[in-house]
Amino acid sequence: MALRRKELEMALQKVRNFDDPDPSLEQYMTPAWMASEILFEAYRLGDVEGMKVIDLGCGTGMFSIGAWLMGAGMVRGFDASEKALSVAVLNAEDLGAEVDFVQCDVSRVSEGADTVFMNPPFGCQTRRADRPFLDKALECAEVVYSIHMANSLDFVREYVESKGRRIDSSITYKYEIPHTFAFHKRTKMAVDVAAVRIR
Repeated sequence: MALRRKELEMALQKVRNFDDPDPSLEQYMTPAWMASEILFEAYRLGDVEGMKVIDLGCGTGMFSIGAWLMGAGMVRGFDASEKALSVAVLNAEDLGAEVDFVQCDVSRVSEGADTVFMNPPFGCQTRRADRPFLDKALECAEVVYSIHMANSLDFVREYVESKGRRIDSSITYKYEIPHTFAFHKRTKMAVDVAAVRIR
């Protein structure tokens, strides 16, 4: 039986962060409260329970583990970072989640799914870093949940429409990025992000 939204959030608060985040990969963990809201809405719309779910750029497993907790039939998380995946495996073990984690670049993912979840790089370090994630997600699944900078929403909408798809809903959140890397000048910084559902 799936968890209530607050129960899901409390469980996801136990997900460990990156031990040694890589700035070039823009490794910031999706907040538990945000992931739980996105996952719960996906569950409500029938995009999780009993479905095959792929988490692209899964990091330490936030969306992968959350999808399993909400009753996904099969969950596979992909990430290029061996360090991130080692933490993801520990997180899944701690929460009793049966998730298959695979180390590979997003471009090499070759399987399909019912639903994709992802929080791709925003492109702050490498311009258009989210593009390969969008391309692969649209290739992999009919339904995609993804997080992008809110000010890039028009571009994302046009891009997915050029691929014959559409954004059928979006929610804007304040995403607090903690001081993580040496080039960060503030203790934390809040940015507006848009969580979108693409069909």
